[in-house]
Amino acid sequence: MNLLFAINKNFSKLLCHCLHSIVKNGGAAHYDAYILHSDLDEAIMAEIQREAGAAVTCLFITVDETIFHGFPESKRYPKQIYYRLAAPLLLPKHLDKILYLDVDLVVINTLQELYDMDFEGNYYIACSHTDEYLTKFNQLRLGVEEGVPYINTGVMMMNLPLLRNDMNIEKIRETAQKKMHTFLLPDQDLLTMMHGEHIKLIDTMRYNLSDRLLTFYNLNPKNEKLDLDWVRENAVIIHYFGKNKPWKEHYKGILDVLYHENTAN
Repeated sequence: MNLLFAINKNFSKLLCHCLHSIVKNGGAAHYDAYILHSDLDEAIMAEIQREAGAAVTCLFITVDETIFHGFPESKRYPKQIYYRLAAPLLLPKHLDKILYLDVDLVVINTLQELYDMDFEGNYYIACSHTDEYLTKFNQLRLGVEEGVPYINTGVMMMNLPLLRNDMNIEKIRETAQKKMHTFLLPDQDLLTMMHGEHIKLIDTMRYNLSDRLLTFYNLNPKNEKLDLDWVRENAVIIHYFGKNKPWKEHYKGILDVLYHENTAN
């Protein structure tokens, strides 16, 4: 199974924790983990491979940061967020598909069903975290057609041959510079603008679940309430996006227990 991560050195420990959960629950006998970076030294890379264990082959790809000169960035959104968008051009040409994962998540059930899904001619398979109102707002804000979803880029299956045929760095840069004044989440905004018509949506509650989403779902009186037992049995990926992190103080929710259970080596 091909996995993709994009980090800087500050996220190496989180990557190790994420890999622990994948080895424990991901369902494959072996993983090739492609890690895009610009600042990992030999010691950090060796530590990541040691922590990952024999079931994972870590393949580190050093990215020239100057490629992304002119892209909007901040402390919260460093240049590494764009590496995933350009990944089809940075990865080995023989790869036909890959599963991109943020490192602030854990895998609690097999990834195989997700990995084997039919793209149905799309570039990406991913989840949306926005309701109908916010989706329409983002369509207007970004100037995309009605019906284009706004996805969370933390979990994405990538159809690499199709993406390579419709992508170049200059196109990404031009789009970023033209619309950066409208950006709220730069990488997600860019992907929506460039490839929003070529995304296959899948069940967020299974493949990109968070405490916030679980709470909103349970607040809807039309929905049957979902508890931790349901999550353990049905969810595949728990994503701790935003500021509510189980490794920090004042975490709110019930899903922190799944992080602690599944990240220990």
